[in-house]
Amino acid sequence: MRRTPLVFALAATAALAACGENSPNSAAEISPAVSEPAAGVPARAAPPARATPEQQAATPTGGVQGGTDNWRSVATPRDASLLGRLDQAWRMSRAEAETAGFARQVEALGPLVDPNAAQAGQLQPAPGDYRCRTIRLGRHAEGQGAAFVEQPWAACSVEMTPGGDLILAKTAGPQRMRGLLYPDTDRRLVYVGAQAVGEAQKTVPAAYGQDTARDQVGVLERIGQNRWRLVLPWPRQDAKLELVEITR
Repeated sequence: MRRTPLVFALAATAALAACGENSPNSAAEISPAVSEPAAGVPARAAPPARATPEQQAATPTGGVQGGTDNWRSVATPRDASLLGRLDQAWRMSRAEAETAGFARQVEALGPLVDPNAAQAGQLQPAPGDYRCRTIRLGRHAEGQGAAFVEQPWAACSVEMTPGGDLILAKTAGPQRMRGLLYPDTDRRLVYVGAQAVGEAQKTVPAAYGQDTARDQVGVLERIGQNRWRLVLPWPRQDAKLELVEITR
């Protein structure tokens, strides 16, 4: 498989992070142009032999989940439609949490719960270890569950596969998750992944499409220096909107 422009952009991001240039001062500095490979650059070496199904689930390298940088060709129409109702999920979930008596807790979260807090540039977190926590807003169904839930911090990671894909994973806590990050706009990436369940999936995580009840689609946005949020609208259980705050 040839390297796509996405691979070069992600590799450049990782290189900047390694050199300590992870905090640029202007939008121009944090939005590097994506260019086509120069003429005469040799094609990438042939990929290794196809992995077993277990290896594919654990490490979705290029080709395992579509072999594309177009998330619309991977997500189901049903899941893609959830992103089209993202604004509605924000409005309803915040209003429900505040009406239920959690206005102070919601306000204290600042940019994390501001629908307009996404910043342009430096969208891809550099590969490495992170800490994250999950916030749930609104009830999944009328009268069921809590309208506001704040979970403790847990371990997360960002990994770049040999194929150039960027994987976001929550590796600890009661509900783990793992998925690929795809380019979308200048203010967000799209996450397509799955929520893990059970002891077996600690070593072989679920992959998108294996179990529709665990599939997830959301957007990853940068909301500060070394701070991102994963926004999951209309999750299949527990809330109307799920936020995963990610930081160093």
